[in-house]
Amino acid sequence: MADDKLLKIEKIQKGTVIDHIPVGRALKVLKILNINDDIGLTVSIAMHVKSKKLGLKDVIKIEERILDSSELNKIALVAEGATISIVEDYNVIKKFSVKTPDIITGILKCSNPKCITNSGEHVKSSFLLVSKEPLVLKCHYCEREMETEDIIENIQ
Repeated sequence: MADDKLLKIEKIQKGTVIDHIPVGRALKVLKILNINDDIGLTVSIAMHVKSKKLGLKDVIKIEERILDSSELNKIALVAEGATISIVEDYNVIKKFSVKTPDIITGILKCSNPKCITNSGEHVKSSFLLVSKEPLVLKCHYCEREMETEDIIENIQ
């Protein structure tokens, strides 16, 4: 009977599983992916799940949706090291961890209201990774440094 363990979230036929999300960050991941109550897809969320690797973690399963590189970079800003599994026919066909890129372009708004990227000019935002722990990014244009909460608030 020890082998009979109940799955807390059932397997998905096709889609994306985001695992090893730092505990308490699942809702932030949903927000940056624009997943809300009218998405039209099945989304499963488990929060505060026991994990050998992290102690506790969050997990999200999104049926019928494969995330693009921009979405993966957004996830890296909120959940560095999260594991992404691409599922087809109930099998994982690709698995990798997200890493914060050294340069982040076009997915984040600068928190400086006077930055050229916020002036209405057609200039894509660009940030340089200063530190991963704690997460610190520096705007290429105005050199404003942003930390985790600012970053999460300004993801586009």
